Amino acid sequence: MGNTAVVVGGGIGGLAAAIGLHRIGWDVTILERSPVLEDAGAGISLAANGLRALDELGVGGAVRDASRGQYTGGTRTPRGGRLTRMDGSALEKAVGTPIMGIPRSTLHRLLREHLPAGSLEVDTEVTAVEQVGPGTVRVDCGTTALEADLVVAADGIGSAVRSRVLPGHPGPVYSGSTVLRAITEHAVDVRADFELTWGRGAEFGHIAFLDGRAEWHAVLSLPAGTRFADPLTELRRRFRTWHDPVLALLDATRPEAVLHHDVNELRAPLPAYTVGRIALLGDAAHAMTPNLGQGACQALEDAVTLAAALGAESTVETALARYDAERRPRSQAVAGAARQAGRMGQRLSHPLAVTLRNTAMRLTPSRAATRMILRHHVWVPPSLN
Repeated sequence: MGNTAVVVGGGIGGLAAAIGLHRIGWDVTILERSPVLEDAGAGISLAANGLRALDELGVGGAVRDASRGQYTGGTRTPRGGRLTRMDGSALEKAVGTPIMGIPRSTLHRLLREHLPAGSLEVDTEVTAVEQVGPGTVRVDCGTTALEADLVVAADGIGSAVRSRVLPGHPGPVYSGSTVLRAITEHAVDVRADFELTWGRGAEFGHIAFLDGRAEWHAVLSLPAGTRFADPLTELRRRFRTWHDPVLALLDATRPEAVLHHDVNELRAPLPAYTVGRIALLGDAAHAMTPNLGQGACQALEDAVTLAAALGAESTVETALARYDAERRPRSQAVAGAARQAGRMGQRLSHPLAVTLRNTAMRLTPSRAATRMILRHHVWVPPSLN
């Protein structure tokens, strides 16, 4: 088996895949099209499955040290009424760790620090990927071409590699929701580690960080492409009657820090996560809505599973077949569950439906709610040693 790989995309999934491949002895080059590593995005929650994947990659300890455990919080109504209560201690007892909140930029930095020097190339756009022989894939980057034994497509929901190797797939579609998010400029007294508030066709949530700052996000059911001339003013108007600390979080945010993206997903499941010696990973394979907080965790699972398969199997082909067989059913099931969670959460707008949902949530025992969370968090990574 050869041992050279090109990873297309320097996001969480691509960096994790490169670390995993390096740990099993492969030479890896990561190609990132952005000229500057801006680490776009605000905050991220990492569940037990994602943290276990990071442990197997050798990054888990550093990530935990930079994260804040989510022990308190839950789900509320716009007036502050409690729908569910987070029991982070029960979750920690069940799976060994609470959910952890960390700035996305910090996670990116920690992953990059575990890469071999010189393995990440920025400002490099891949223009073509082609299998040129039974064991060789060529990657064209403008006037430069690289040849490798394996290509990992981790180039996100709009994956150019996916569109080339699976041209019949319809690609991403709009979920019906758009999200604005930011990290506050300074510490804010949010009182809860993690919280979601569901209104009619709107959601507001926050993740508290180790340094006292917080990430907030506002999800709105609006037509695709909707944008605001002054996002913070618009959000203050829409959430003016919502409970504390919604307005405090908005007031602690610089206008230029606000990010606004439509939420897209791969609603049509891919028929395969591999084509020849090309493996699709993360959002390129199974981009999902963020309603379960599992997008990054599933990408981290992909990375460890791919590296473990390549380390255990005798050929790249059998390793990729194993990767596809192990990852496609689980990740697509999680994507479907995330879509359903969105329909029962912020996407609900009819008053009767919202009332029924809220009543059901209040009546659900906390143990049952914990079991529902564990359904996605319980995952044992394959060993890379």
